[in-house]
Amino acid sequence: MLDAIALKVTDPRFLGMVLTGIAAAATAFALLQPMFEPDRLGKRMKLVGEERDEIRRRERERLAAKATLRTTPKAYMKRVVEQFNLGRWLGTETAKKQLVMAGFRSPGAETGFLFFRLVTPIVLGIVAAFYVFVLGVINQPFTIRLVVVIAVLLLGIKAPELYLLNASKKRQTEIRAAWPDALDLALICVESGMSVEHAFRRVSTEIVSQSVVLAEELAVLTAELSYLPDRRIAFENLANRIGLDQIKAVTTALIQAERYGTPVGQALRVLSQESRDTRMNEAEKKAAALPPKLTVPMILFFLPVLFVVILTPALVQVFR
Repeated sequence: MLDAIALKVTDPRFLGMVLTGIAAAATAFALLQPMFEPDRLGKRMKLVGEERDEIRRRERERLAAKATLRTTPKAYMKRVVEQFNLGRWLGTETAKKQLVMAGFRSPGAETGFLFFRLVTPIVLGIVAAFYVFVLGVINQPFTIRLVVVIAVLLLGIKAPELYLLNASKKRQTEIRAAWPDALDLALICVESGMSVEHAFRRVSTEIVSQSVVLAEELAVLTAELSYLPDRRIAFENLANRIGLDQIKAVTTALIQAERYGTPVGQALRVLSQESRDTRMNEAEKKAAALPPKLTVPMILFFLPVLFVVILTPALVQVFR
């Protein structure tokens, strides 16, 4: 039986058939994969349209603090949050800011966050207790097992916040990479005679191929500039939603230009150059940190192989 399997595995025709099948499957996967890719741009633009409609409705009713829900949370989530008053016990201002920075701006997102912050430690604690006490995966005294379960509970409490922090960092990284180009486009539009509102609207449509997140934020900014009574609030909201120092500097310059009538083009030109210099400095820092990071992999992986290649012929001659 084993000889037949070995003979079949070493058969060139069989190997050719297997490799042909793998190549055909890979080709079919490469051709069909774009058909199953989600439409991220369409989804983002739909969210921007919903945000614009929400701002229009809120300003018409003059009830900004009691705006209607853009996305209604699940009924059971809302019921649990209201029944246990989770907004008082588990809600924090830092978490609310992280929700906004991660792209979740509706009140329904806060309800979902509070619900998962309650459910996640309970589920993880039950699973950890089952594995530790029932299955006996950890063969340690009772105190150590209890400490493991408590650590898993604390991890479950912090898990939603870690998820929001990771999502906000990803958005900031994408925005930071595309922001200098967006400022250059805004500078061109402003110097050609466009207003700030129309300039950012134009930039939001042009920058979408490079950063969908930045295009969404600029589209929300133009909607707020159109409907909010004070344009300063719109600029401050942009800085709070993104949380980058580069964005805060631009919004501060735009607020001062609105208040004192200073030229916007000159400020945008200086800030654009600073943004490009900052991006170049970050690239240089990563390049300078590359040699120390490569030292350990070279010692562990490259040098042993190099020694084997160099010493093997000499050892063969010695043994002969």
